[in-house]
Amino acid sequence: MVDVIGVIGGSGLEKLFPKGTWFTCKTPYGDVEFLETIVEGVKVYFVPRHGKEHTKPPHRVNYKGNIWFFKSKNVKYVIATNAVGSIRKMLKPGMVVILGDVIDFTKRRNTTFFEYKPIHVDVTNIFCPELVKILIEASENVLGYALSDVTIVVTEGPRFETPAEIRMFSILGADVVGMTTMPEAVLAKELNLCYAGLAMITNFAAGLQEKVSAEEVYDVAKKVSKKIYGIIVEAIKLLKNMKP
Repeated sequence: MVDVIGVIGGSGLEKLFPKGTWFTCKTPYGDVEFLETIVEGVKVYFVPRHGKEHTKPPHRVNYKGNIWFFKSKNVKYVIATNAVGSIRKMLKPGMVVILGDVIDFTKRRNTTFFEYKPIHVDVTNIFCPELVKILIEASENVLGYALSDVTIVVTEGPRFETPAEIRMFSILGADVVGMTTMPEAVLAKELNLCYAGLAMITNFAAGLQEKVSAEEVYDVAKKVSKKIYGIIVEAIKLLKNMKP
């Protein structure tokens, strides 16, 4: 049985939970704003990745502080939500996907808690299989489908990608593109958190549509947020009733 979980809110999902109380936690890596609420009898700690008012660009997100915060609250399961662009024409805006692997194209982020220790974390399963299975079942129950094993390529940002970069990422095997899954997923792995990614497709990537804009991302995110919220609530129910 699970009595507490963590949720990370991506772009357009800063107000994902309708009620709760906001607090600030001081961490060794800076302050973290979080919402504490109860869903289906389970305590939820919700951290908007970019801040409550979306003031932190992807390369300035406090990834270490956010992950350290969850560990300090004895959270085991963390569901991370993301807004992503589609690299595959069959994955259309409005769809929700479950991440399965990562290609990291970030450049200058602090990527580890172990700066001065020779520790090499295994990321064969960078997303927690146990939680991925829960999200698949939750998605099937809520949406009637589950698009899983999706590979995300993570870029530095804050700019969007060029059409040539998207063609390259497609050849490399990426399905969607985003700016925030790394180093977040690796940091969660280092602290032994069961972390999984639930992503909403907000647009086609550069070269697959005429242009890409932040406004489009936020507009679609608002429309899809109800689906994301529904899947998370269902996942909480499944986690709550999971046999030890």
